[in-house]
Amino acid sequence: MTTRRVLVAEDDPRQAEVVRRYLEAAGYAASVVHDGDGALHCARTQKPDLVVLDVMMPGLDGLSVCRKLRAESDVPILMLTARATEDDLLTGLEVGADDYLTKPYSPRELTARVRTLLRRTTPRPGYVAGPLAVDPVHHRVTLDGREIECTPGEFAILAAMAREPGRLFSRAQLLAHTRGLDRSSTERSVDVHVLNLRRKIEDDPRNPVHLRTVYGAGYRLGGS
Repeated sequence: MTTRRVLVAEDDPRQAEVVRRYLEAAGYAASVVHDGDGALHCARTQKPDLVVLDVMMPGLDGLSVCRKLRAESDVPILMLTARATEDDLLTGLEVGADDYLTKPYSPRELTARVRTLLRRTTPRPGYVAGPLAVDPVHHRVTLDGREIECTPGEFAILAAMAREPGRLFSRAQLLAHTRGLDRSSTERSVDVHVLNLRRKIEDDPRNPVHLRTVYGAGYRLGGS
């Protein structure tokens, strides 16, 4: 597993060192800078997975760094601020921060926030077809974030189609993906699986928009 990299931009060297130790103890590779220009340079050259960014720093301030980074990257940014007014916090979010932490802060809480942000922004394994996401590792299907329960046959068909959204699959091709699940399956079984899937993923199964029939040819998931 690749070690996630965190850039810490904190103008207090002692506090920055404590944070670095906590992050490394949690399994992250942490690097530290103490000013805004250094933060911007390291974020651009090191390409960290997350940036911890102090608002008040020498030279370029944290808000300016955040604004510049957000214009060129979607890297998660956790802002550190000594000013806890609502306006200050909203300003940080408006320039592109994903979360904020008010000083004085606990290094343990900061590490927890980093973990949460990275978990939230880590791509899940699997395939995406519009609002449908199919995760073959965990045998999980979601529609707009809502989990959909599928039988093994339904899942095999949906996973095959989600791997190539927009592709036309014949019944015989889809049947091949379910052969190991039920030796008695027929092309008619594919139709039944598709019918059941539509009941689960379509607002109106009689007028499907996700899993569509191409008459005389087969089925297509998503695409035009």
